[in-house]
Amino acid sequence: MKVLIATDKPFAKVAVDGIRKEVEAAGYELALLEKYTEKAQLLDAVKDANAIIIRSDIIDAEVLDAAKELKIVVRAGAGYDNVDLDAATAHNVCVMNTPGQNSNAVAELALGMMVYAVRNFYNGTSGTELMGKKLGIHAYGNVGRNVARVAKGFGMEVYAYDAFCPKEVIEKDGVTALDSAEELYKACQFISLHIPATAETKNSINYALLKNMPKGALLVNTARKEVIDEAGLALLMEERADFKYVTDIMPAAHAEFAEKFAGRYFSTPKKMGAQTAEANINAGIAAAKQIVGFLKDGCEKYKVNK
Repeated sequence: MKVLIATDKPFAKVAVDGIRKEVEAAGYELALLEKYTEKAQLLDAVKDANAIIIRSDIIDAEVLDAAKELKIVVRAGAGYDNVDLDAATAHNVCVMNTPGQNSNAVAELALGMMVYAVRNFYNGTSGTELMGKKLGIHAYGNVGRNVARVAKGFGMEVYAYDAFCPKEVIEKDGVTALDSAEELYKACQFISLHIPATAETKNSINYALLKNMPKGALLVNTARKEVIDEAGLALLMEERADFKYVTDIMPAAHAEFAEKFAGRYFSTPKKMGAQTAEANINAGIAAAKQIVGFLKDGCEKYKVNK
């Protein structure tokens, strides 16, 4: 069996070493495709792969067509919208993610961006503090729970809304559970977004939702670019000079946001949530273990396609 690591943003060497240890201990071969610049390189590399570990790399129908021996793809991370799930199912390929492995890294980034924003992007002027402020967590999964944990350390009042998480699960963490996104956005000066990009959530963070946030509002997006209605957000920021937006997923309209809302907007050049040595190692080794479990024992615990 051949396991391919296909990453245009490579894992750290220690992560690759850990993956290799898991794969070779199971008696499988490990192959590497790192920092590739053309899709043709990926198409060639997958031809004889039985399993693939990826990060933000695109696995679409064309890649699956080329991968005749492929049985499983594991996305090292929580989000998996870079994999065509329907095409994978049609090709009888199992797709998994590695939930929870990047959660602390993303949570620390979200809080770090909050500090950066409330201190006016470290421009030397007087800002505000996080202590005592109301933070709303939109989606209370692995990342949301870590955000709550860190935010409580800052002394913030933490609220959450998650359509799929029981209120008692949220409240046992000392977090106030609210009944709707609308209620969350009305109550909280700060919102940290952790919803996935689905047909239901795309463009759902829109003008109508955001306009009700309290004065001095801050929206932090370490989730997905697609969930933001950029036109609606831009309109709101034009109307409200008190509204700030920070993200680690650069908007399509980045140049417009940077020009119009200087001092109230910040985006990292690339997605940064999982860019820590610890998350890199954790997610990569988890992916390797899941592949071995699937190939040896048929374990499908983290399967995300039907």
